[in-house]
Amino acid sequence: MAINTRIFAHRGASHYAPENTLPAFQLANEMGASGVELDVQLTKDNIPVIIHDENVRRTTNGVGFVQDYTYKDIKQLDAGSWYNERFANTTIPSLEEFLKWVQTTNMTINLELKTNVINYVHIEAIVNEMIEHFKLEDRTILSSFNPETIRNLSDMNSQIERAWLTQMRIRKVHLLLNDIGAQSIHIKTRLLSSNMLKRILQEEIPYRVYTVNRVKTLKRCEQLQADAIFTDLPDLLTKP
Repeated sequence: MAINTRIFAHRGASHYAPENTLPAFQLANEMGASGVELDVQLTKDNIPVIIHDENVRRTTNGVGFVQDYTYKDIKQLDAGSWYNERFANTTIPSLEEFLKWVQTTNMTINLELKTNVINYVHIEAIVNEMIEHFKLEDRTILSSFNPETIRNLSDMNSQIERAWLTQMRIRKVHLLLNDIGAQSIHIKTRLLSSNMLKRILQEEIPYRVYTVNRVKTLKRCEQLQADAIFTDLPDLLTKP
């Protein structure tokens, strides 16, 4: 089945491997995903690491907040056994580790900066500089639920695409995106039937949809001209 809407692996192939780990990213690439989405936070010593929750409890054998761990200490945590024992001793990857690996692929990269709960000072500059160091600007998207994070990236004159994440219905989408400096928008699946999507299409704003785990929804996104969908199942079109 030919689908123009691109498939981005949500936290990697997170249905088949522990989310936001190198095994999940590598599997997504093997499954043919066009892109990969991951979450970035900062350690106590300002090292960007890849983990979704602000607290490490759900996806590691540790407790406490990411921001209270040094990089050395957070690397001691087991980020795989919670999912399956065969992933025991899988570690939380640093953003640098991920970028070194993803350079060897053709995947588009979507980094969500997790600043909607904790304000990680300078995370925008740290991440932007690292992407530039690896020369991955042309295939990276930086997204956030926090409008101030998008503004900060815009104020830095970053050449990397900026996307605002939202679950909300917004009336004047184009004005809001212009105001915060976003070039695209990422919306929840329930907004596919909203008047907001009609405005997005009328104004030709690039948009992507999360989280799509059914072929029926993927086909609908294709019909509605979504640029990409985020899925836990990168093999959505090929799985039995």
